[in-house]
Amino acid sequence: MIVIAVVRLLGILSAAASLLSAMDLTADPCDDFFQFACGTWNKMHPIPEDRSSISTFEVLSDQQQLVLRGVLEEPVDEHDNAATVKAKAFFKSCMDLPQIRKVGVGRLKRVLRSLGGWPVIERDWQPPANLSVEQVMGQLRFNYSESVMIELYVGADDKNSSVNIIQMDQLQYALPSRDYYLKPNSENDRQAYHKYMTQISLLLGADPATAADELRQVIQFETELVNVSLAEADRHDTSAVYRKLTLPELQERVPELNWTEYLQTAVGPGIQLDANEPLVTYGLVYLTEMGRILRETELRVVHNYMLWRLVMSLMTHMIDEYQRERVEFRKILLGIQSERTRWSQCVEWTNKKLGVAVGALFIRDNFNQDSKEVALEMIHNIRAAFNELLAENHWMDDETRAVAKEKADSMNERIGYPEVLTNVTELEQEYVNLTIVPDNFLDNVFSILQWESEKLLNLLRQPVDKEKWTTEPAVVNAFYNPNKNDIVFPAGILQPLFYSQHFPKSLNYGGIGVVIGHEITHGFDDKGRQFDKEGNMMQWWNNATIEAFRERTQCVIDQYSRYKINEVDMFMDGRMTQGENIADNGGLKQSFRAYKKWERLNGREQQLPALNMTHDQLFFLNYAQIWCGSMRPEDALTKIRSSVHSPGFVRVLGPLSNSRDFANAYNCAVGTTMNPAKKCSVW
Repeated sequence: MIVIAVVRLLGILSAAASLLSAMDLTADPCDDFFQFACGTWNKMHPIPEDRSSISTFEVLSDQQQLVLRGVLEEPVDEHDNAATVKAKAFFKSCMDLPQIRKVGVGRLKRVLRSLGGWPVIERDWQPPANLSVEQVMGQLRFNYSESVMIELYVGADDKNSSVNIIQMDQLQYALPSRDYYLKPNSENDRQAYHKYMTQISLLLGADPATAADELRQVIQFETELVNVSLAEADRHDTSAVYRKLTLPELQERVPELNWTEYLQTAVGPGIQLDANEPLVTYGLVYLTEMGRILRETELRVVHNYMLWRLVMSLMTHMIDEYQRERVEFRKILLGIQSERTRWSQCVEWTNKKLGVAVGALFIRDNFNQDSKEVALEMIHNIRAAFNELLAENHWMDDETRAVAKEKADSMNERIGYPEVLTNVTELEQEYVNLTIVPDNFLDNVFSILQWESEKLLNLLRQPVDKEKWTTEPAVVNAFYNPNKNDIVFPAGILQPLFYSQHFPKSLNYGGIGVVIGHEITHGFDDKGRQFDKEGNMMQWWNNATIEAFRERTQCVIDQYSRYKINEVDMFMDGRMTQGENIADNGGLKQSFRAYKKWERLNGREQQLPALNMTHDQLFFLNYAQIWCGSMRPEDALTKIRSSVHSPGFVRVLGPLSNSRDFANAYNCAVGTTMNPAKKCSVW
């Protein structure tokens, strides 16, 4: 008992010291709580040269990467199986720079030639007689997981979530958002993009006299495609952009492409498309305009663009002079001054591509099962708090409120990791069709790209597996999946945000508790509310309730649009970030209510030494310190233009200034910055 008491005391002292070390006690918590909570942390954590930002989550990810490096570098032993052996072999091949140099770019050049050749690096290029644009697009998707001009995938039908269907959307941008192509103040970024494209082509053998002019036409073509795409802020209403149609109907609407040829090539020879194959598109207007642009564009330009997108994706994995060019590009685009260490890149790629196998290695010695039980208890408490708040809201009609409660109660909890990680037979089956060789990294990259693609596209004739996880376990993030009505808390985020069960509950509820509440609220944000408890898109709200929701959402949009990002002297786009902002506000409110209920049942906790703060104050302090961090101007611009998440300081100031609980905890007078008279509230 004495040992336990000593361990608990040391832990509490450590927690108090950690909280205190991040704070700026000279700041007024009622004026700028972010500075109060994170002022010293930000001073003590300058942005590394190889990053565009630094944050608490990035520090946690770095710590996890060290752990993953350790397990991946361990020699193969009797505890390994075919899956974990492949993960270790891929990591080892990634780290073997002498072998990568020895192999060179021969395989990459052969791949490009098999796709008709990248015109800019070919002398006397002619359009391949036996390879149409549709076939090149299809082969890029099937063999290399590269969606070109059209994002193509197979997934659960939003209106029938038990059935997988072919889905298409507008193009994925090479630059972070459409603004980088279209805004006058991004001219430097576009020039850097063009220079990068040109320099890579020269390294692969392009003619220096013509490459720059030729690739300028590629950017013009890409910009035309981007220009007819819909801005992300205009795509929040999923039901408005969802369109189901058959293959012949699509062919009639967009006759410039042979859709059967493209889609049949993309799904591969193992699946035969039906004559009236059903499809879902979220970008029908884009597809129509894309057809027109294709018709008016020279074939050489189209081929240059298609092959460039594959080359650009693969440059991530290249080394030496190729990486130097990528760094120069990223300096201008993101403000990053250097590339990350090779081991860090290799850990990230291995975890991203073979995440289930890496997860099995990770949880073996690095996951405390107690955190899973604590998380489950907290989920139930916070969901109960959501239901209480639901019962109290006056803007929703009784019938809709009852269905909303059903949806909340039906949410599936995915905590820690899927069971496949502990079942060797199932784990090995996951990778049975993947070949990894010990001495050729680029071959392994190509193998994984095709394996990933086939695995996804082969879902087409299979029922949706609602029990299957869609994220790797060793990741510092949490998720809500509307098609499955799942909330997912991987092992990677649980433990670093958990304080021990012997620590004050206020810290856990202010940390992982708010993350839990955030994901629960996602089921009822601007996008999640469009799906029922089974994960099907349908209107289960009446019109009056929808109108009331939109009014409250507009309050949040207007509030967040007033936050200025000083790094670039620009204001936030509250429309772009509305879903995450709603989830932040709801998660904070639910978790605090759940904590107070716990406190009433269990009694007040002892104060932490040296801090002289109530536990209500500690709850909000720990919440704020999750978002400590800073960003370069280039990253700030990217976040404004393309991120659905607000920057960290806004995620602190926005929800706390809407919280009466916070104002009471810190005795902030009405009218202070952190306690404005007008507050926004959705959930």
